[in-house]
Amino acid sequence: MPPARATSSARALEAILPLIASGQPYEAHQKARTFASRYNKSKQYDTAIDVLFQSARELLKAGQQGSGTDLAAFLLDVYESKGETVNDESRGRLTQLIALAGPAGSWRKTIIDKSVAWSAKVGPHPAGDPDLQHYVGELLYKEGSFAAAEVHLLAAGKRDSARVLAEMFVEWAGPAAPAAPFALRGIIPYLQNGNILAARTFIVHFVAQLSARRPSLLSPHQPAPIPVGKPTETEGQPDEIVFTTEPTVNFAQLAVRACQRAQGEKNKTMREAWVRLCGTYQSKAGPVAHREVRKALSEIAELYFAIPPPRAQQANPLGDMISAMFGGAPQGPAPARRVLAAAPPTSTPGLD
Repeated sequence: MPPARATSSARALEAILPLIASGQPYEAHQKARTFASRYNKSKQYDTAIDVLFQSARELLKAGQQGSGTDLAAFLLDVYESKGETVNDESRGRLTQLIALAGPAGSWRKTIIDKSVAWSAKVGPHPAGDPDLQHYVGELLYKEGSFAAAEVHLLAAGKRDSARVLAEMFVEWAGPAAPAAPFALRGIIPYLQNGNILAARTFIVHFVAQLSARRPSLLSPHQPAPIPVGKPTETEGQPDEIVFTTEPTVNFAQLAVRACQRAQGEKNKTMREAWVRLCGTYQSKAGPVAHREVRKALSEIAELYFAIPPPRAQQANPLGDMISAMFGGAPQGPAPARRVLAAAPPTSTPGLD
């Protein structure tokens, strides 16, 4: 820390922190805002950041969530003024404040939302910094806030996040709840974001943990896993399909492996395998046949296999002609199709 910054922040903190310790949080909060505003205006950003962070931290420790959250929000404003980047130090301040804010009320959510928005604005990740998202997701999971944690673990997209998500979903399902919805909730968002690695990590760990807790889910017709590829370099685990008595869980495993091998229009075999896969499981009238799932799978088909989405309605040339005669606007060009980088070729059978 530069000497000037240390002297400036120390002088301010000597006037602020004793007020918190002596039970005068309002006065401490006001002094912190005054000092920080002065430093921010004079572009002494690092000093302002130090004052706000330490003041917010001590206020939150003292149970003053409102004042602490306000200073945390001010801290993020100074980050923006400075043009602060996402790094271990800038992220670390935020994770400390998020942890100290506690689960009561909406104070923590305020800090989380503003932190994620800042990290998305200044970093390369539109959904926010993956490490920040993972930290928040894991914290919420450990506190039992499963629904809130799910959003952040999916947004993080890291392999560790996918593992935690799998563990959480198995715990959330408990000993008897249907596992099918959780299998789809894990793989579909990751696949829609083009994150095959996270989708595969999720489903591998989900099936492993689920079958360990519910041995009766293993298919009596195919109790042994079916190898479909070589062990991955990243995880060192064999690429296997574990067939269960839950058709949707089987579909989720096969869908991820199919997308992993997709090459857009180039691999006709995998395109046909995908169509047969979806058709087979959608005919079973389970979760895969639900309208929302069909729509998501259509997006995935377009993204990975270059399969155009179905038309919303049948073509009506006569209607189009009449509409044009009476001034109806012609249909605009179709939106550009999202494209993924081609996956390396594979000759692995067993997916269709």
